[in-house]
Amino acid sequence: MPTLKVFTGRANRPLAEKIAKEIGEPLGKCLIKTFSDGEIWAKYNDNIRGSDVFIIQSTNPPAENLMELLIMIDAAKRASARKVAAVIPYFGYARQDRKDQPRVSITAKLVANLITHAGADRVITMDLHAPQIQGFFDIPVDHLYSSAVLVKHFRKKNIPRLAVCSPDVGGIKMARAYAKRLDAELVVIDKRRPRQNEAEIMNIIGDVQGRNILIVDDLVDTAGTLCNAVKALRDNGAEEVYAACTHPVLSGGALEKIAHSGIKSMLVTDSIALRERSKQIEVESVAKIFAQAIQRTFKYKSISSLFDVDKG
Repeated sequence: MPTLKVFTGRANRPLAEKIAKEIGEPLGKCLIKTFSDGEIWAKYNDNIRGSDVFIIQSTNPPAENLMELLIMIDAAKRASARKVAAVIPYFGYARQDRKDQPRVSITAKLVANLITHAGADRVITMDLHAPQIQGFFDIPVDHLYSSAVLVKHFRKKNIPRLAVCSPDVGGIKMARAYAKRLDAELVVIDKRRPRQNEAEIMNIIGDVQGRNILIVDDLVDTAGTLCNAVKALRDNGAEEVYAACTHPVLSGGALEKIAHSGIKSMLVTDSIALRERSKQIEVESVAKIFAQAIQRTFKYKSISSLFDVDKG
């Protein structure tokens, strides 16, 4: 009978520790070093021969997080692990998922290839920027959703006259799922992006006058889209504006923008370890969802109940 072994890289150890605690297994011992020239070295101190190894590592910047994951997968395969699963709470480089301009890379496919060729047998991830990225892999992908955790939070708040807003057309499916589960109206913002990391708000589709609004998105990076959305909603008569996102990338001056945006509160998960905290940002853990996915995968049980976003 194979044994279950859970390891983590250095991208988000607090989340890995929570997942291990939920599973009831200690984190495996793995020594990871960075040499003075930046090269990464990894060694499993535990015997993993014949074991099912789950490596928890988000691939948010810096790029060393992705490289560290690849090295850990390779080391596990060379140590004769029976199976290796890459548990990637945040799958980085996912925004470049198609060739929308001449002479550009499709990095989501490139990263999928790297993970597969490094030796991963399975990927467990959450709220991909584009769900079709699952098809970029030639190995099984379990795509989990944070909505079960985030929706529960807002159900408890019981916000009156609530409408759920998608900050762009691409997020309508996610926003519709939240609206259905919160018994709220749906609002969509038609956005055009003049250049990278800049968003220009164009039109609001739906009635926001006198309503409280919940903006939902898979990630917030520079917070430009979010803050522009808040301003547009307020200008059109919205009352309090809340936000929820799975992956708090929060690069550059994102926290400062959010602080001055007039947003009531922003709920995020711990898929990415926050470098700084803000009084407006609340964090819900997704450790339990990942722990259940790992346990069910190890025992060859169905995990469909964990990623049925329209359920409930």
